[in-house]
Amino acid sequence: MKTNVGGIDKILRVVVGVALMAMAAAGVVGVWGWIGVVPVLTGLLGVCPAYSLLGVNTCRFGKNG
Repeated sequence: MKTNVGGIDKILRVVVGVALMAMAAAGVVGVWGWIGVVPVLTGLLGVCPAYSLLGVNTCRFGKNG
C-alpha cells in the first residue's frame, strides 16, 4: 500500500487515539472511545484507507510501502 499519512498527521492521530482510549479506560467516555484504536493504527502504519478513497495525501514524499 502507498503511504499517505505524513509526519504531523501521524503524530496527531497517535496522540488523539491514545487520548480516546485512555478516556475510555478511565470511564470518562463510553465504549465508543475505543475507536481510538483506528487513528493509532493508521498513524503507526502511515496508511489511511479513507485518504485513499478521497485522494488525500499528507505525506510529503508519498513513498510506496
